Amino acid sequence: MSDLVSNLGLGFSLALGFQNIFLCFIGVLVGTLIGVLPGVGSVATIAMLLPITIGLPPIGALIMLAGIYYGAQYGGSTTSILVNIPGEASSVVTTLDGHQMALQGRAGPALAISAIGSFVAGSVATIFVAALGVPLTKMAMRFGPAEYFSLMVVGLIFAVVLAKGSLPKAVMMVLFGLLMSQVGLDMETATARMTFDLPELADGISLAVVAMGLFGFAEVIRNLEGETSREILKTKITGLMPKLADLKTASPAIVRGTILGSLLGVLPGGGNIIASFAAYGLEKKCSSHPEKFGTGVIEGVAGPESANNAAAQTSFIPLLSLGIPPNAVMALMVGAMMVQGIVPGPQIISKQPDLFWALVASMWIGNLMLVIINLPLIGIWVKLLSIPYRLLYPCILMFCCIGIYSINNSTFDVIMAGAFGIVGYWMIKYDFEPAPLALGWVLGPLLEENLRRAMLLSHGDVTVFVTRPISAGLLFFAFLLVVAAVLPSIRKRREEVFVEA
Repeated sequence: MSDLVSNLGLGFSLALGFQNIFLCFIGVLVGTLIGVLPGVGSVATIAMLLPITIGLPPIGALIMLAGIYYGAQYGGSTTSILVNIPGEASSVVTTLDGHQMALQGRAGPALAISAIGSFVAGSVATIFVAALGVPLTKMAMRFGPAEYFSLMVVGLIFAVVLAKGSLPKAVMMVLFGLLMSQVGLDMETATARMTFDLPELADGISLAVVAMGLFGFAEVIRNLEGETSREILKTKITGLMPKLADLKTASPAIVRGTILGSLLGVLPGGGNIIASFAAYGLEKKCSSHPEKFGTGVIEGVAGPESANNAAAQTSFIPLLSLGIPPNAVMALMVGAMMVQGIVPGPQIISKQPDLFWALVASMWIGNLMLVIINLPLIGIWVKLLSIPYRLLYPCILMFCCIGIYSINNSTFDVIMAGAFGIVGYWMIKYDFEPAPLALGWVLGPLLEENLRRAMLLSHGDVTVFVTRPISAGLLFFAFLLVVAAVLPSIRKRREEVFVEA
């Protein structure tokens, strides 16, 4: 316990530096903004800002990107409540009761409870990150190449099982991502692989190019296909300080959502989305009046909002302790670390404790900032929602192109991002989820590296993956996941959940 306190003291001493506080503020403000504006998304925004992080100190860069991610969870609730359009996928379920409360003249209490629940959940989840980071890192230090290979297999299986849509399509996306990760020079022999004699592909395909195309350009094309009507709340928003009765009703839902979200956030494949829907289902089961859900009950806002914010925070646990990104945003965080020369994994806490603890401390600071800046700026967010898409998206495309070009000063990268945008739009139209592809692309080189190292150390003996207890246990767990996913009853229930979502 004393070590935890001293480590947090180190983190706060760094996070409270002027530059890091400023970058945290910029991160949560931009995160809230892109959460408020439907159709932009935290993945595209972080991909757009990756080039900027090159000139920033490593701690400040990661603090800013993290602030964008959990800030977007806050902002997403604003549009869900006021406009009935979720700014983030994890805020979809908030529309069910949040917008009904707004129509009844209770937009203020809905926004306030959303902000309070998010703050409480984010703060508690940060404690989870601080408490579990060191033990998981100590366990991961016992991992060899075989264990890391098996762990990454589990991560990819999770990404398939928890991806929305059909399992075969999710498998195809993961395999496509793994295939793309092999483009470039072989890591040992420097032999060109799948470069088609193009010198621009010698270093592989840039993470920013893939992310910007699949998540940025594709989303813009999809939204331009047909403009969504937005009926913005005309009445004045009052009562931003919730009544005692509202707090009393919402408090149990906030506690349940926080616990559930903290646990589900570590799952690969969008734990915050799963957490918000699971929390809503849990609240209906725990409620004495489940038939009122969907008509404007405050528990239907408090539970899901607490869950998705807690999950957003705890999704940093597998990234920082094991080096495994659980979702597309964390995959981009891996890219940001690599740009800064940081190797994701258990070595971060032992070799760069200032980075880990400053990031953890900044989460508390960022959550406090979000409560302070969100409620007073509600009027501004409402005005921003009136910006027509035809004006918003050309600006997004322009900044995306500038960001991509600035990385390598290469027009080829911009063309590649455009091509991936067309591919990403095709995927969306035919229900192929791009997130498993991004995870496969990020984990591909690490998977290959650990496979080769394991085979070298075992002198080509493939049984090394099943004779080492931890590796065998992880592979057995992956096998159970696959079996469970293909069982008819579970598969049917999984499809029903995603259709409902």
